[in-house]
Amino acid sequence: MVCIAAFIILAIIGIFVAIISIFKREVGKKYLQMLKKSWGCLGKKIRLQKCETGFKEDVKNTLLSRVIIKHPTWIKPLSAIIEIVSVIIVVVAVWALLTAIKSLLALWALGTCNVTKPAACSLGAEVCSIDESEPSNIFEATGRWFEEWGEIFGAIPDKFKDYNPDNFDFYTFTVKENNQPTAVDILDPGCSVCLASYLNQKSSGFFDSYNVKIVLFAIKNPDGGFKFRNSDLIVRTAYALNEANPELTVKLLDRIFTTRDDDGTNFQSKFNNIYSADEAAAKLDEFMSELGLSEQEVSDIRAAAHSDQINTLIEKNRAIVENELRLKGIPTMLYDNQKHTGLYKAAE
Repeated sequence: MVCIAAFIILAIIGIFVAIISIFKREVGKKYLQMLKKSWGCLGKKIRLQKCETGFKEDVKNTLLSRVIIKHPTWIKPLSAIIEIVSVIIVVVAVWALLTAIKSLLALWALGTCNVTKPAACSLGAEVCSIDESEPSNIFEATGRWFEEWGEIFGAIPDKFKDYNPDNFDFYTFTVKENNQPTAVDILDPGCSVCLASYLNQKSSGFFDSYNVKIVLFAIKNPDGGFKFRNSDLIVRTAYALNEANPELTVKLLDRIFTTRDDDGTNFQSKFNNIYSADEAAAKLDEFMSELGLSEQEVSDIRAAAHSDQINTLIEKNRAIVENELRLKGIPTMLYDNQKHTGLYKAAE
């Protein structure tokens, strides 16, 4: 283990030695000699052959040379410590390499290098993440680490999958009926990235180029609550409204995404940060009344929003999003037989 640890350390030090050797060539020559020797030792270890003990002893003697004269009795315990530290260095290096590989595979297969907290990956797409619970102890952390590998390998075949929107049995509402190819737009009404994506689609003519069908989806937290305070209520209300009067559903979403209150605050922000559940319900009732529904119709929709029928539709969409599509974040769009996760940019 000592020679393997030495190779790892020398490989890291090589970055700095390369700079120093520009000014002091003899430093570079000595370093290359040691690196060559450690590489030969590592090669033998990989081939399951015995490493040259000379190199191992050279490393130890170099580290212990100042101790041996003054404290000869320290040699054995310090030698054992060097062995232990060598093992730790090798284990950490292997773990770091595997983590790097896992992160790159996850980024390619799932669109995020952090499987548990997708939004924490700065290399991934801009999304509102669908998070998983954090491990509470080392045993859960170890199990979770292996589970993430399983998720990654399970998602790799999806990279080659045909994402024809018509192949997924979503419950949707249509933005504007036309004869263009179908596109499915999965949004959380409380997600600010979803709002920005929706506005970009609207301004860029995306809704004219495709027959866009909206899937409203309330992201759940690992504890069973919802990521955005009133998203579930908005989704339920939109589904119930769509069952009663589908022409008004997209107008309700428009009110939340594109209009502001008298104080200039966007309504999405108010639903997320200000309105209680009762205040949110009252505001949705007000929106539906402004869209032309009678008081009785609004009352019927409010009652239907929590019915078994709506619960079934919500769970149907959730199963497709989480199990079939394996989404780690939204907005996600299905069009041109491909899956596009993250902010839709108007320039595309």
